[in-house]
Amino acid sequence: MSTQRYSVTPHPIETLLTWVKSGEIAIPEIQRPFVWDASKVRNLLDSLYLGYPVGYLIAWRNPNIRLKDGTSSSGKRILIDGQQRVTALMAALLGQEVITKDYETTRIRIAFNPQEEKFEVANPAIRKDSAWIDDVAKVFDPSADLIDLTESYAESNPTADRKKVGKVLQKLQKIINNHVGVIELAEDLDIETVTEIFIRVNSAGVTLSQADFAMSKIAANETYGGNLLRKAIDYFCHLAISPEFFDRISKFDKAFVESEHFGKIKWLKDANDDIYDPSYTDMLRVAFTSEFRRGKLQDLVALLSGRNFETRIYEEEIAEASFAQLKKGVHAFVSQTHFERFTMIMRSAGFITNRLIGGQNAVNFAYIVYLLGRAQSLPPSQIEAAVRRWYVFSILRGRYSGNFEAMFDIDVRRIETHGLLSYLSTTIEAEMSDSYWQNLLPQELETSSATSPLFHAYQAAQVVMQDKGFLSSHIPVDALLLNRSDAHHVYPKDLLKKQGLQRGQYNQLANFVLAQSEINIAIGNKAPEVYFAELRAQVNGAGAKYGGITDEATLRANFRMHCIPDSMLDGDVPSYEDFLGARRSLMAAKLRTYFERLGEVKT
Repeated sequence: MSTQRYSVTPHPIETLLTWVKSGEIAIPEIQRPFVWDASKVRNLLDSLYLGYPVGYLIAWRNPNIRLKDGTSSSGKRILIDGQQRVTALMAALLGQEVITKDYETTRIRIAFNPQEEKFEVANPAIRKDSAWIDDVAKVFDPSADLIDLTESYAESNPTADRKKVGKVLQKLQKIINNHVGVIELAEDLDIETVTEIFIRVNSAGVTLSQADFAMSKIAANETYGGNLLRKAIDYFCHLAISPEFFDRISKFDKAFVESEHFGKIKWLKDANDDIYDPSYTDMLRVAFTSEFRRGKLQDLVALLSGRNFETRIYEEEIAEASFAQLKKGVHAFVSQTHFERFTMIMRSAGFITNRLIGGQNAVNFAYIVYLLGRAQSLPPSQIEAAVRRWYVFSILRGRYSGNFEAMFDIDVRRIETHGLLSYLSTTIEAEMSDSYWQNLLPQELETSSATSPLFHAYQAAQVVMQDKGFLSSHIPVDALLLNRSDAHHVYPKDLLKKQGLQRGQYNQLANFVLAQSEINIAIGNKAPEVYFAELRAQVNGAGAKYGGITDEATLRANFRMHCIPDSMLDGDVPSYEDFLGARRSLMAAKLRTYFERLGEVKT
């Protein structure tokens, strides 16, 4: 019994282009930036002209859907691999415009020299040279006459061999008869299987995510406005990073400007906040999970296809309702009120720069918590406390660092069952016990990763607690994080390296403090027992040598801010390993105090 879940059929290029024009094959990326440069388009035409293979296309047919009148409609093919090649052919042969990375529409003109049988990207010099046909699209124009083209060329090039030119142009025209293999995947395959097939067949080893499939489903459905919704998602993500891009949208995409989505995102033209710059994957996850109360994007793909999870039949009503629901979720995501208040809450938890944002999925679920709270009309103070505590809880416990999609699904379903605040509070209480703070967290702080979410949380704690920089009298930690600062080794790196310690040992998180550059430079490679003795002398009248602190009480307070054992100022300088152990316990205690300050999640 055959287990083959696909068919492979060769089709003439002309047929494929006709299918694309008629909508028989949907190219979801057709309205997104064309990433090939013109030279790659030239090489593709050259390969076709020489009769070389240009790879397979992969199409996945949408399932047949039951229409509202009870009849069945055959699903479109969606091209999931080969989009750039087909777009390149439509641009070069049919003269269609493509969208650049700046979302400007442009023509890619490939020139052809019939005497040399050579392709080249058209440029001003080529356009002035009669030996070149400056745009091969002229040869493939439905109204083009091969004899007229040959005669016209011969008149401009008297020395050319007219007969040869005619044969060459005839050969060029025939490249649309070349066959390209189309691998059509069975409509009932699940996303994981389709993804695996894509990765194995794709020679570049490109990964394809469930978000990519979802975006393809969205863009390919113009009946329910998916093409414009797709643009809203793309444009928002682009504007969040480059607000100046707004003028290009206004100028070059009138259809989008006239849509209901434009007014929802245009506030970004004046935004300059980079705390949360979501990708389209982030947007989809947040919009889908908060609106559908599901965490797995494969479910979104199924719903947008019209899947009834109970009957396993695909129904038009479900597809229509799913598009409407997703649009609602996207609009909630892009709302200026929602987005700005969420980022304000993140700042209030000490995450004042995107360099402190560790774990994008944790941020995404924190935004989901915010949107769920808003949907339930909870008091702002309760929403704020819930978001702050859940985000910090998530990164401390690494909640969304593994199989995060499954955890999204579990959390949102339990929130739906038990209530938002009740579930968050119960979960936090169960997982943040005394044993966690006193035993597990100090162990987890034994890491050398400067990008560890634990270290980001610790620095956020210093921001919330309004700590000063290490040995600084006036410069606060938040100013150091937003400007120039150094991660200073309490036990100098070079000193430890000379003792034979490796990178993972001397770069322990517990050996780092945030300091002004000048303080870091002044301490240099001095042994702790040396510069701590000098600090002791500094607060006993010897004059400021490291920073501006000149009294003992202030210096001891600064030590406590940075979880440095008080005893070190008294000359009790422990071994490096003992210092790390003592400081990890102090850092864990500081994180606990900080977490408790973030506000109770009261039901």
